Amino acid sequence: MLKRLCKTFICLLALSALGTALAEEPIVIKFSHVVGEQTPKGQGALMFKKLVEERLPGRVKVEVYPNSTLYGDDKEMEALLLGDVQIIARSLAKFEQYTKTVQLFDLPFLFDDIGAVDRFQQGPEGQKLLKSMESKNITGLAYWHNGMKQLSANRPLRKPEDARGLNFRIQTSAVLEEQFNAVGAKAQPMIFSVVYQALRTGVVNGTENPYSNFYDQKLNEVQKYVTETNHGILDYMLITTSDFWNGLPPDIRTELEKIVVEATAHANNEALRLNQKDRQLVLDAKSTEIIELTPEERNAWRDQMKPVWAKFEQVIGPELIKAAQASNTGQ
Repeated sequence: MLKRLCKTFICLLALSALGTALAEEPIVIKFSHVVGEQTPKGQGALMFKKLVEERLPGRVKVEVYPNSTLYGDDKEMEALLLGDVQIIARSLAKFEQYTKTVQLFDLPFLFDDIGAVDRFQQGPEGQKLLKSMESKNITGLAYWHNGMKQLSANRPLRKPEDARGLNFRIQTSAVLEEQFNAVGAKAQPMIFSVVYQALRTGVVNGTENPYSNFYDQKLNEVQKYVTETNHGILDYMLITTSDFWNGLPPDIRTELEKIVVEATAHANNEALRLNQKDRQLVLDAKSTEIIELTPEERNAWRDQMKPVWAKFEQVIGPELIKAAQASNTGQ
């Protein structure tokens, strides 16, 4: 009898120890992305990891997988929804199958500058868009900048007609496809990791990218000209699944919300710094000429592309477009 009691006691202790160990296992957040660590997104992800390790040691563990090392941009959304990763920072151009309203950010020449983008994103309409996909189990946590987009090609693009007949790589987006149709060009959706090779072999002729992406992926080696159009924004929405986020212990979720705010500020500051730095590096490499447009030349591009707005006004929402326009004057 005594032996049985001892065995029972030992088993209970073992089970108790196992339960304690399991309870103390940290929550693992896998953060997958498709660009280099030195890009704004890469730096934001590393800052998120750093702050979590400082604030939630032993309770939350962040694993960052850059440069499509875990999933490419054609698979990362599926991986998120399956629970194989917990956070991604997905380009705003890639949400149209989940909500049409986020197509707003692809409209060409909608925002005058990054300040206008900030004002809209931090305002009520921008914040509402973060929650626009919760019925699809997607929760937006923040917006991360990459930068204003520039056109590149192997021939100078000063006027809209200079783009006629060229084939531009785009992210999968009906708005971006129409944007290039508006200037007589073609658009080819393509994952980011193969763009360099596609340009080198002539599968596509041009791109639209912020300087940070352009230089990080060495596109200056295969593109002779960049035209500084600032015609659109390449931003990301930092997202998780609603199930994962709402299932976190409340104190951990509250701390992660604070960390997201700080990581976002860091990522967005890095976007500004890196785009300025990488623009200069493109100039220093002397393999790509940067074409600066006059106000009149830029207006010609804007006039040619602006009819795209009307094609998507009803699916995006006219009031939402007006709210975005109002951010250009700070109203």
